[in-house]
Amino acid sequence: MVTAAVSSHTQPASFGVDSEVGALRAVMVHRPGPELDRLTPANAAGFLFAGVPDPARARDEHDAFTAALRDRGVEVLLLGDLLVEAIAHSGAARIQGIASAVHVGRLGARLAEELSRHLRGLPAPELGRILTAGITFDELPDIAVSAGGSLVRQMYTGAEFAIEPLPNLLYSRDSSFWVRERFAISSLARRARVREASLVDLIYAHHPRFMGARRAYESRVAPVEGGDVLLLAPGVVAVGVGERTTPAGAEALAESLLTDGLAHTVLAIPIERPGAFMHLGTMCTMVDVDAMVVHPAIRDGMSAFTIRSDDNGGVVASGARPFADAASDAMGIAGLRLIDPEIASATTSPGTWDDSSNTLAISPGVVVSYRHNADTNRRLVDAGVEIIEIDGAALDVGHGGPRCMSCPLARDPL
Repeated sequence: MVTAAVSSHTQPASFGVDSEVGALRAVMVHRPGPELDRLTPANAAGFLFAGVPDPARARDEHDAFTAALRDRGVEVLLLGDLLVEAIAHSGAARIQGIASAVHVGRLGARLAEELSRHLRGLPAPELGRILTAGITFDELPDIAVSAGGSLVRQMYTGAEFAIEPLPNLLYSRDSSFWVRERFAISSLARRARVREASLVDLIYAHHPRFMGARRAYESRVAPVEGGDVLLLAPGVVAVGVGERTTPAGAEALAESLLTDGLAHTVLAIPIERPGAFMHLGTMCTMVDVDAMVVHPAIRDGMSAFTIRSDDNGGVVASGARPFADAASDAMGIAGLRLIDPEIASATTSPGTWDDSSNTLAISPGVVVSYRHNADTNRRLVDAGVEIIEIDGAALDVGHGGPRCMSCPLARDPL
C-alpha cells in the first residue's frame, strides 16, 4: 500500500486555495480500501456506482495517480491515514467517529450501546477500517445484549450492514473544499454519502496537521457538495445547482463567502440535465487561468446568476446571463476560452460517464486526465494544455474523474 508521510507530530502547513489552477502543493485523496470490496451487483446502484469495479485495479490506478502527483512535487495526504492518526491522537475524534456510524434507529438502543462500547476499545487502525469499510451483522463481535438478545440482531440477515461502507470516499472533493484559507464541510445530499462529511469533519477538527485551520460556511440547512464548487479566479466562486446542491444551499454558501470576504462574486449555475451531470465538476473544469473544458451538451445553454453583496450588508442575485459572459466579467478577463471535450459524450445517452470534462489542474495549463479520453486530451493539447494521462477504467465506475478524486488543500496564489 502506498502511504503518505504524515505524522501526528507534523507542524501545520499553510493551507489555502484561491483558484482551480494555481500550482498544487498539497491535496487530500482517499486510496480505495476494503470498502470497495463491499460492492456487489445487488448493492452497487444503492451506493451510487454504475457497476462493480475491480478493487485491485482501482487501487493500482489510484497509486499511479498519486505517484503522478508526487512526481510533480505535490504533497499527497491520504484520508485513511489522517483518519487513523486523528483517532489515535484524540479521544474526542474516536467518540465523534463512532457516534456518526452507530445509529440507534437502525440497531436499536441496546445493540447500538453494546456496539459503541466495543468500538471504543478497538485500536485506531481497526476502528478506522470499520468506519470506512463498514461491518455486517455476520461480522459483529460476540457482544453482550441484555435481556434475551436483540431482535434487530436476530432479524437482519448476516450479510446486511450494521454500519454501511463508504465506497464514495474515493471522491474526496465532494465532502469538503477550501476557499482561500478556510475549509468548508459539505452537506451531502445522498444518504449513501452523508457520513463521509462527518469523517472529514473529524479529521479537520482533531488532526494536528489542521490545528488552527478555520471553517467557512458552517450552515447545514440545505445541501451543498464540493463537486459543485469551482474557484474560477481569486474571489470568484461558481456553484452548480442541480440534483446535489440546491438553490437554498447555493444561496447560503454565497451569503457566507461574501460576508466573510472570501469572495466578491458567486455565480450560481443551473444544471439543466439532472442525471446526466451529477455535479458542476462533471460539466466543466478549469484547465488554465482563462480556459475551461466544457461538455458540448451544455456549452451553449449554460447560464449563471450573479450574487454579490448589496449596500445594506446583505446579498443580491441578478438575473441569469450566459455563463461565459458572467464569468469573464467577474474574473476581469476579456473572455473565457471554452474547450469542448470529446463529441461522443454529447451524442450518446446521458451518463456515458467517461468524465472527459473532469480534469485536475496541477498548475496553469497542466492537467491530469483519464487516458481513455483520448480525443478530449488531443483537443486540450491543441489548445496549449499539457496533459498528464492516468488510467481510470476502474476508478471511473463510481462516476468521478481526477478532480472528483482530489480535495486541494494548498495551491500557489494566482
